Amino acid sequence: MAATAVRYLRSVGAPTSTGPAPVDPLPRPDLRAVAEDERAPVDPAEFRRVLGHFASGVTIVTAHDPGDGDGAPEGAAGFACQSFASLSLDPPLVAFMVARTSTTWPRIARAGTFCVNVLGADQGALCRSFAVSGADKFAGVAYESAPVTGAPLLDGVPAWIDCRVHAVHTGGDHLIVVGRVEALGASGTPNSADADGPLLFHRGRFGRFESFSR
Repeated sequence: MAATAVRYLRSVGAPTSTGPAPVDPLPRPDLRAVAEDERAPVDPAEFRRVLGHFASGVTIVTAHDPGDGDGAPEGAAGFACQSFASLSLDPPLVAFMVARTSTTWPRIARAGTFCVNVLGADQGALCRSFAVSGADKFAGVAYESAPVTGAPLLDGVPAWIDCRVHAVHTGGDHLIVVGRVEALGASGTPNSADADGPLLFHRGRFGRFESFSR
């Protein structure tokens, strides 16, 4: 019976398929490259000068590099980072930005974990030592292992955040690294580095927080 019905429908030109009917394709946009006169004329030096008016805290992002088995040794790795921020409460996420040319980032990426060490106002010299490329940044620096990831947790920092790499996104000449927080803590003691507040960076100089009453 079914075959007979199909032959009849074909003979009268009726559709025999129960699938979706064909549709005309959507109009395609006119794709083209961005013209030079459409680019924002932002001078890099002016960009840095203006953005330097935004004060930020200072951190040192550390990791324990496991090595790659092809000559790259294992050991502690870290760099000074201003572009750190909290991102999400549920789930607990933080983020930092790192230059795509960074030689430290591949070591953190190999580890897949990191610890954000928030610096206190009296730790400007420590920050400078981690801002130098190619030096032994951990020479003379005391630290212990962060409780979950084992990343270096620097002695005397007022706060720390122990993380696993959650996602990495491109952002121009930088990478946006998102970390899922596994553990965190703050000293909160009068004798620690937080006694004078956080280390701040503004217009190329370090400073400190000073409270005032209205």
